[in-house]
Amino acid sequence: MSSLEYDVFEVLPNGSRVQRASLSGLEAAWVELSRLAKGTTNELLATQSQTHQVVAQVNVPPALERARKRIFQVAYTEALGIARSEELTHRGYRVTTVIGNERAKHVLTDSTQPYDLFVIAHAAPKRTREEMVAWLRANYPNGKILALNPVHEWLRDVSYNAPLHSPETWMPIVARALD
Repeated sequence: MSSLEYDVFEVLPNGSRVQRASLSGLEAAWVELSRLAKGTTNELLATQSQTHQVVAQVNVPPALERARKRIFQVAYTEALGIARSEELTHRGYRVTTVIGNERAKHVLTDSTQPYDLFVIAHAAPKRTREEMVAWLRANYPNGKILALNPVHEWLRDVSYNAPLHSPETWMPIVARALD
């Protein structure tokens, strides 16, 4: 499977967007956002080229930041991460999605953004997912964590466990967690 294409934009003070890059793969988009953020305080965002869905943002203005609940999603496959991000964004949440534990730790370590909920996706071995939960508990002891799980699997030390079937099974838990 080939990587999806992403466009990286800078939002100028007048609200206009200037495209800064087109890249293949979410990881490359994150690297470019991080690189650009070192040289500007303007908002930067990455969108999936085909759908124009915002998949990552940095330097978000404080007023916009406070307006919506923020979710940090640790996905383990790009396609599923984007699909969940689209579902959550469609329902009014601001979502940051990263692929894998190492990228999540890197982004969260460098971030000053507050998150209202952490979502741990299902498509990794249980041990990998448990390692991410342990890291989150050590670094965000009061953070709410939702684990999306394969059938007959639950994670310990999370705020919520949900079977991953369709958004209808876990979306009510998101709403309750962020109420």
